[in-house]
Amino acid sequence: MADPTRRKPPLQVVREGNPGKRPVAEGVSVPPAELVEPEWTDTFADVSGDQGAVNARCREVASREWQRVVPVLEFTAGLGSVDTATLTDYCICVARIDQCEREISVNGILMLGERGWQKNGATTIVGQYRTQLARYIGELGLSPSARGRLTPPDNMGDDDGDVFD
Repeated sequence: MADPTRRKPPLQVVREGNPGKRPVAEGVSVPPAELVEPEWTDTFADVSGDQGAVNARCREVASREWQRVVPVLEFTAGLGSVDTATLTDYCICVARIDQCEREISVNGILMLGERGWQKNGATTIVGQYRTQLARYIGELGLSPSARGRLTPPDNMGDDDGDVFD
């Protein structure tokens, strides 16, 4: 059962109707800005050896994720420059999850250690990154349920104000 004391997000009120005719709360507006992709070598350093190849892949995965989600989020969520750190962390989480999954694929879930078979440390790390990723998905509106809680930016230049155009 839904919490009766919790207010519905404005978009949900518009979608489901407002039989009580109570005023619909407006969302917080952030000035729109062109988000600039961060320099991934600051996070994933360009080093030599095997770690250099791992970092290069992380840079590629993070960049690909940035280019995939930012255009959509600029339109649907009205992101501003204040959201750059959250988006950067989101992309880092995606890259680290990819890195951990590749480590698990190469070395397996269990590894033979000094005390016998032990869980691969990457399984713990990937679990922590997935937990953090779920939080970012909720904050950024990247899941169907999270999108329902977001208030979209103003009518994006339309003059009729219909949110379902």
